[in-house]
Amino acid sequence: MQRNILCRILLLSVLLVSATGHAADTALAVTGDVKTSLTLTLTNLESMPAEIVSAKDHDGSTASYQGVSLHAILVRAGVPQGEALRGEALQLCVLVKAADGYKVAFTVAELDPLFSDKEVLLAYWRDGKELDSKAGPLRLVIPNEKRQARWVREVIELEIVSLKAAPKQAITR
Repeated sequence: MQRNILCRILLLSVLLVSATGHAADTALAVTGDVKTSLTLTLTNLESMPAEIVSAKDHDGSTASYQGVSLHAILVRAGVPQGEALRGEALQLCVLVKAADGYKVAFTVAELDPLFSDKEVLLAYWRDGKELDSKAGPLRLVIPNEKRQARWVREVIELEIVSLKAAPKQAITR
């Protein structure tokens, strides 16, 4: 009887440790047209240079978000930036994917500081605390956009895609 209770307590302890450690295992994949595909944990992201932005939430309240600029992640993956961002490289887009299937797109140029002043942050904290389960563990925050349609919650992947024109096919009706 005592052994059975001890086994149950041990199992419960393992489950609790797994549940609390889950956020550290959460990964962001960077895939597609990159030099280096990446799989980053929250620990990896938190070790990168952090940025803090202030932005109005959907309800109008102002919050402070901390995270990593999308630009810094693209640099780490070897996506063309700066002077290398010309010609066919200007056809590159970042498709941001959420756990629920929601997707939004950015051009690589609009995320590059040499082309734009747009701030796009992959946030992991809001007002000094981890994001809640509805928004996190990773959320895209774009402070100066008039609408928050591209503030993706539960970000799991950045896929770099090229808009290089495919051969035209005749449309049949």
